[in-house]
Amino acid sequence: MAQKLLAAQPFSVLVGARVVAFGGGGATLEVDIRPDLQQQNGFLHGGLLSYAADNALTFAGGTALGPEVLTGGFTISYLRPARGMVLRAEAKVAYSSRRQATCTCELTTLDNAGTSTLCAIAQGTIIAR
Repeated sequence: MAQKLLAAQPFSVLVGARVVAFGGGGATLEVDIRPDLQQQNGFLHGGLLSYAADNALTFAGGTALGPEVLTGGFTISYLRPARGMVLRAEAKVAYSSRRQATCTCELTTLDNAGTSTLCAIAQGTIIAR
């Protein structure tokens, strides 16, 4: 179901996002880092990190609230420039009630050797629609 929902999002298709884990209070999305997703200094554009955090948070929240959810709001802190081969956004539910879930997300990049580097963290509130 998560793959179907992601495939229905034109922007997710455009950037090539994929769900690699879903369930049990968490969700992980990945995007291959390509030159057309970078900014002028060769780092992954911050807007793509925000997109990945937003979607991962919402998918994680959906594991607790069901498929009809929206992002109520989120914050992101960029820790270091993102560079590598793959962007990974791993989100998990920290708390949920009947109508909303608070979720956290770590955004890492993976290099050719599979080494993970933390580049941003996010927290958001996901609401049942």
